[in-house]
Amino acid sequence: MLTRTNDLQALLSCLKQDDATITTAHEGGFILRSAFQPIYSLSHCRAVGHEALLRATDTAGQPVPPPDYFATAQGTEDRIWIDNLTGLLHIANFAAHRPQRQWLFLNTLPESMLKLISETTPRRLAEALERFGLPASTVVLEVLENAFPDAEQLTAAVERAREIGFLIALDDFGAGHSNFDRVWQLRPDIVKLDRSLVARAAVNPRERRVVTQMVSLLHECGALVLMEGVETVDEALLALEADVDMVQGYHFCRPQPLPETDGPALQKLNDLHQLLLNTALRQRQEHKSRIAAYYNAIGHGAFALTQGHTLEEACRSFLSLPQAEVCYLLDDQGFQIGTHVLPPQYSSPDVLGYEPLNDCTGATWARRPYFRRAMQAIGKVQVTRPYRTIHGNRICVTVSMAFRHVVDGQERIKVLCGDLIESADPARVG
Repeated sequence: MLTRTNDLQALLSCLKQDDATITTAHEGGFILRSAFQPIYSLSHCRAVGHEALLRATDTAGQPVPPPDYFATAQGTEDRIWIDNLTGLLHIANFAAHRPQRQWLFLNTLPESMLKLISETTPRRLAEALERFGLPASTVVLEVLENAFPDAEQLTAAVERAREIGFLIALDDFGAGHSNFDRVWQLRPDIVKLDRSLVARAAVNPRERRVVTQMVSLLHECGALVLMEGVETVDEALLALEADVDMVQGYHFCRPQPLPETDGPALQKLNDLHQLLLNTALRQRQEHKSRIAAYYNAIGHGAFALTQGHTLEEACRSFLSLPQAEVCYLLDDQGFQIGTHVLPPQYSSPDVLGYEPLNDCTGATWARRPYFRRAMQAIGKVQVTRPYRTIHGNRICVTVSMAFRHVVDGQERIKVLCGDLIESADPARVG
């Protein structure tokens, strides 16, 4: 086995200047170079960082994928040495061409990350950064979410990295068995959404909603969200719609030998914002057109109730529409009055398949947006965003209207609600 030393001077001696970039060569004839992929802020419409990527070639000049290159290591200590060398290579190249106000994102092996708990590793890192004039606060260490079986050791390593001044990014979130426990535990500054999640959400409305909620929850956890692997316009629009903070991917820029300060991606970012505005306007118009009949039917139904018609009579127009699922009436406290009124095709509980939830007599919906919004704007029809209905395997939209109703000489406020099917849940409906 080769004997390596992680002494800074020994590592520095492996680096050499090659035209505008710094490279390194060692046993086996491998040549190592840096590549940098820009990371863009969607709000600032400019690059705010670069992820450093390894580019290795063999003696024949053929590319060697990084996993294959690391597989040549002879044991754990050799892997750590290679990781330290490539990290120093990236730091040297980034510092030599460092754009202002940008982060350097560095991937690190789990073994190297855990070495931060030791006494020598933090000191060597500080020396390396000082050598190249790069403040630790400009370096983001990327931690693979599922690479550390020992959660306590990982937490200790992350805290040590923070003491040095590094920022922490949780990488590949959404791949495999991702969970929010690690987010709560590690408190990362940035969470990177995995490419596979992005690709699925761009073409699947159900996963698109999940990603939007995931981003919101990550923000609540105190993390910025970076969507990586953005390769198409649809995926870029997903990032904007989901309120992601930063993006990275081939759609904007491929990895390149030197960090970028400007380029065609900036125009793409500006065009993307305009496309989102146009898309949102078109979607609102299409939604308004599609929902108009249901909107009017609930308004007519509320008026019919004030004229003494029964709930079944008042809801008949709404329930005759093709996507109508159910109507129900609430009092001014959000409690349901009577039972649901269903269209004929849903009259059997077996159709819905949710027998324990079928009887809603006396249920309270006071916390629901369709009740709260209706009570805040009496006499005006309200429409919710799509959400998971409690009445079956579906995503629905609720239209509602609060109205004043005279009962036994006393004026009361009631809320008429109607649900229409937005889509079936593909995960539950065969």
